[in-house]
Amino acid sequence: MAVLKSLVFLSSQAAALLLLLAVAAVQTQTVKAQSCTNQLTNLNVCAPFVVPGATETNPSSECCGALQSVQHDCLCSTLRIGSQLPSQCNLPPLNCGY
Repeated sequence: MAVLKSLVFLSSQAAALLLLLAVAAVQTQTVKAQSCTNQLTNLNVCAPFVVPGATETNPSSECCGALQSVQHDCLCSTLRIGSQLPSQCNLPPLNCGY
């Protein structure tokens, strides 16, 4: 009987530990998403250099600094997700070939 109680106690502790790990993982993903959003927002200083018809073609030091501060996976994930939006909105895929 004592062995059974010990097993139940250990199972409860294991379940609690797994729950804590799951919560920590979700919070980590939320923090990463917020961090990525902030990094992308900082890229607004690059808008004058990338919009169609821009007369300035050389990015400012502020733009270069903002771009340098964006984590690689944040930028790549954003571009990947952005390229999938047309199909998710039932629109034809983008063809950006020049």
